[in-house]
Amino acid sequence: MRIQKTIILLLAALAIIPMSCKRVLDLEPTDKVQADQLFSDPEGVKVYMANLYYQLPIEDFTFFRQGINFNSGDPNNGGFAPAMVTDEAMHTEFGDFIGNDDFKWWEQGYKLIREVNLMIDVIPTLSINEADKKALIGESAFIRAYAYFSLAKRYGGVPLIKGSQPYGTPESLKVPRSTEKETWDFVLQECDLAIENLGTDKGRRANKYTAYALKSRAGLHAASLAKFGSRAPLTGDAVTQKFVGLDASLAAGYYEASIKASEAIMSSGQYGLFRPNPASPSEAAENYRLLFESPNSAPEEAIMIKGYALPGTNLGHNYDIWYQPAQLANGWPHPGRMNPTLDLADTYESYTDPGKSAPIITTQDGQLGDYNGYDPNKNYRRYDTPNEIFKDKDARLWGTAVLPGTTWKNTPIIIQAGYVKPDGQAVIRTKDQITISGQTYHTYGAANVTQYSGFDTYGGNNTRTGFSFKKFLNQQKPVVAGWNQSTNDFMEFRYAEILLNYAEAVAESGSGNSAAAAKALNDVRKRAGHTVDEPLTTENVQRERRVELAFENKRFWDLIRRREYHTLFNNRSMHTLLPLQDLRALPQTKYIFVRVVVPNTNPRTFETRNYYRYIPGIGTNGLVQNPQY
Repeated sequence: MRIQKTIILLLAALAIIPMSCKRVLDLEPTDKVQADQLFSDPEGVKVYMANLYYQLPIEDFTFFRQGINFNSGDPNNGGFAPAMVTDEAMHTEFGDFIGNDDFKWWEQGYKLIREVNLMIDVIPTLSINEADKKALIGESAFIRAYAYFSLAKRYGGVPLIKGSQPYGTPESLKVPRSTEKETWDFVLQECDLAIENLGTDKGRRANKYTAYALKSRAGLHAASLAKFGSRAPLTGDAVTQKFVGLDASLAAGYYEASIKASEAIMSSGQYGLFRPNPASPSEAAENYRLLFESPNSAPEEAIMIKGYALPGTNLGHNYDIWYQPAQLANGWPHPGRMNPTLDLADTYESYTDPGKSAPIITTQDGQLGDYNGYDPNKNYRRYDTPNEIFKDKDARLWGTAVLPGTTWKNTPIIIQAGYVKPDGQAVIRTKDQITISGQTYHTYGAANVTQYSGFDTYGGNNTRTGFSFKKFLNQQKPVVAGWNQSTNDFMEFRYAEILLNYAEAVAESGSGNSAAAAKALNDVRKRAGHTVDEPLTTENVQRERRVELAFENKRFWDLIRRREYHTLFNNRSMHTLLPLQDLRALPQTKYIFVRVVVPNTNPRTFETRNYYRYIPGIGTNGLVQNPQY
């Protein structure tokens, strides 16, 4: 059963449940109606399970700061994605950072838990064979583990409700917070229950290896919190009562859980990297792009896919309308809103000097720290094309971002911030033109706003970092100017993440098979066209996570779990690469590049309280609030 058919199945569910004209006060409790009527039919069970899958807190194309599955009829949030509060990207207009109400998942979480608990309670009573019962037990445990994982990484220790609650007085429904340790332990226990009961068939529903993948991710998250929690000490009642925080001594056990879960997938023979041995970096770039445009073409790598096969409300998503370069808007008024940062581009390696980040050098003296703008007295490196400066950069940059002057959807994408006049003076980020020897040059690279994709502030639709976005976007179809029209699918778990989870857990814990972990790390790099192995170190693993998993909504949580946010974002600015047409070299046109702070933005500081989200409704639910709220 495909998740994207959920709405159709739910409509069918309404037909299963008899309706009447009784007054509201005469209706039986909802849980009775579901158990007695919906679950009495095997098709009703399928409908119910489809609804549970739909509610899974998968942080995909519909994950925004307003919440998860944010793709209603008009999900207008201006295209502000979680990547834009990390060092991966900036929005074309907004400079918002993390607010108290962002990325929460509380009410929706306990709604899902209530409904999966009802499923778990009723499974023994169903008139189905034992194999099907076992599968439902496994799927339900996976869903409950996933729900509590999403709560734990946001709130720490939370109320653990392990069975459906009978209706009674409000006081009888209150459940106190468990410790953070108890919560993470329950997540891993539920993963084990899922592993024990699930089979190995591949599809859109959870299997044994999907549960292993969740355990790999959750174990690594908990281990990181235990090891690195002291980097950002918190105080208050929630800390004293251990509702937040994990003792450092727990790290080894959680790392071991992650390692063993990863090894189970790696040794299964069921999964592998998509096209792991490219013949060239250019082939590697295209393979990487295809992996995300069409994950169904990579069954060896995709461990769990969330489907978006149907356009429309609550079915499709909006990545193509928000994030295509402005030149390809096709009538949509606000494209080009995901701007990869120079900070991210600097992270990618160079094939000529592998094993470390290769920041983009723009001047002959190689200076990187000057963000003061164009200086006519500087000796800039000159290039024949707007993208020659990226010539030897890791293929994944080419597969993730639309670089200046490259072709996307058979269209040369013009990203230019200005030009340098023959006298050495520059016109930057100002719409202007100059005619020299009968040839007219434009600051933004073309005359008309529909002909370029960079730096003009018109409509807030042009990149202001020097990079546009490519990963996940559909190259085969034009943009459809309407809500929720994108239908490419999302890989929630994929094999490359498992390899990197494994490498990190071994590197950080000092236990496990270090040779196998180094191979896992370098296998991911080889798929990107690298031919030189690098050693297994924490720095190498984290750099690899940044470039391999970019824009998959992992970076936010990596900074959270490793307690690095408050040090990396302490009055920090993001950075831009300005491509300038250098008219001093006429009759031959050259390009130079200038490193600057992203225009019209303020520095960002991460508050340590944001390592946990605030718990809503404590005035009525009686729970202890998280620190500093």
